[in-house]
Amino acid sequence: MLFKSHSYVAQTIHCLSVLLLFTLLIPCSVKADIYRYVDEDDIVHFTDAPTDKRFKIFMRDLKKDKELRTKLKYASSVNPAEFEQLIKTCSDKYGVNPCLVKAVIHAESGYNPNAVSSKGASGLMQLMPSTAKSLKVADRFNPKDNVEGGVKYLRFLLDTFRGDVSLAVAAYNAGLNKVAKYGGIPPYNETRTYVNRVLSYMKSYQESGT
Repeated sequence: MLFKSHSYVAQTIHCLSVLLLFTLLIPCSVKADIYRYVDEDDIVHFTDAPTDKRFKIFMRDLKKDKELRTKLKYASSVNPAEFEQLIKTCSDKYGVNPCLVKAVIHAESGYNPNAVSSKGASGLMQLMPSTAKSLKVADRFNPKDNVEGGVKYLRFLLDTFRGDVSLAVAAYNAGLNKVAKYGGIPPYNETRTYVNRVLSYMKSYQESGT
């Protein structure tokens, strides 16, 4: 199934309307991600069956993603070591403790590069669309793009809070403005639990030497 938009101006409208079109045209029993790319003539292409590597994920099938995350939660075949070199490379590049990066990935996605939160955060480090855009992350579901963007953002937060890991982690979860507003970790149970979890994971990684 393939859709095209032949007007650059119409892209925004088309991006919205295509969601409705796929809802109407794809049977409920079918699980399909939607992919998109813009060609050299500014024509926007959409498909649920990409045959060209230029197609990038546009919309994840929520039902399928939920199943993937549920399977991951109980899967014993998940191997974090698969991302070891990527994490090391990005950590070295931005001067961020790799144990902190691993802890954030562990807490955010459980090392599932296809994870999607109810709020729209995606990938290993669960980047929100606006954050990914500001970090120039091309594909949030691409582990390399996602981790580099997430580590770069952690570096920014650590610099902002003068190396205070707890505040940086809190800002990663609740947002920079919330931490600034409360002058510390925001009084949200979710954020406080998140900070404690990440710090605990980080300590475990440091102690295990992995």
